[in-house]
Amino acid sequence: MTSLRSELIIDPTIVQENINYLKKLIPVGSKFMAVIKSDAYGHIMENLLEHIDDFVDGYGTVRIDEAIRIREASNKKILLMTGVYSEEDLKIASKYDFDLVVHNSEQFDLIKRNNFYKNLWFKINTGMNRLGFEENEFLKIYEEHLKDKKIVLMSHLAASNDPKKHSNKEQFARFNNVYSQLSEEVSRSIANTGCVFNYPDHSYDWVRCGIGMFGGYIGTNELKTAMTLRSPIVNIRKIKKGESVGYDGRATANQDMTVATVYIGYADGLAQNIKDGTIVLVNGKKAKIFGKVSMDLTTVDISDHKACNVGDFCEIFSPKSNINNISIPNDLISYDLMIRIKSRVKKTYHN
Repeated sequence: MTSLRSELIIDPTIVQENINYLKKLIPVGSKFMAVIKSDAYGHIMENLLEHIDDFVDGYGTVRIDEAIRIREASNKKILLMTGVYSEEDLKIASKYDFDLVVHNSEQFDLIKRNNFYKNLWFKINTGMNRLGFEENEFLKIYEEHLKDKKIVLMSHLAASNDPKKHSNKEQFARFNNVYSQLSEEVSRSIANTGCVFNYPDHSYDWVRCGIGMFGGYIGTNELKTAMTLRSPIVNIRKIKKGESVGYDGRATANQDMTVATVYIGYADGLAQNIKDGTIVLVNGKKAKIFGKVSMDLTTVDISDHKACNVGDFCEIFSPKSNINNISIPNDLISYDLMIRIKSRVKKTYHN
């Protein structure tokens, strides 16, 4: 039994297809930045770079060690999306020719002390209220220090996946009000995946897409999940009406059933709070989670499956069963599911 393992299979051609689809939505002239933080959302960054470098104009990440790994594989623009916080990191950024986000006065003081005025993106807070200069604060800095500099003005949308949210229009208005007071030399970037879908006219000079490349965006069926998380069935059991399955007896049969035990659990990265009735695939046919996910095992209702055997695979998500089929009904997000896969899961990379 110890030789059996859950598997994560990554298909880079699907990432390529998703990038091409997203690029078709943005105006000619807008550049495409691939956000590949957190090991490319769990998609094994170094392997992915080999397959997408010809499809993108640059990369975004947040950790300087990941940025160095990207630079070793690509000579394209690399943006440190939360910037740097020390003299040492600024020297590293200069050495590797990284672009830097500057989002507060402490970071700008570091820039001034080192007379470092190239490759800078200035982030303003237009409503997300996490990072970024307040508008008047940035305009004062611009007037005093940046009027003769080539910079990128950026911000981040809080609800771009919901076009009904009035906050999007408010953020665009605040962003463009600041931009209107700057030189024509200044570039703009505010668009993430949701903005590309719902507000493509705000793509501006750079779009910064992450989750869409990997097929985890909620608002469309056009993007495919590039990962397959699967694991073998290790037991099949018939239970009678009224019998329960798993910890706390959460799932109780309302009729005679056939239940498969799958060799995957929260120690592999599957969310422990997945609900009964969540759809998975067994031999390409829909089946439902039945009972609590445990550390190593998950139980699935296969009563409607005529041909199912120990050793057959259960797919938790895949190109055929979008990751949002797991995330949405369980109040999770696809980002979390992608990056939580643990080291004991066998990871392979092919189409």
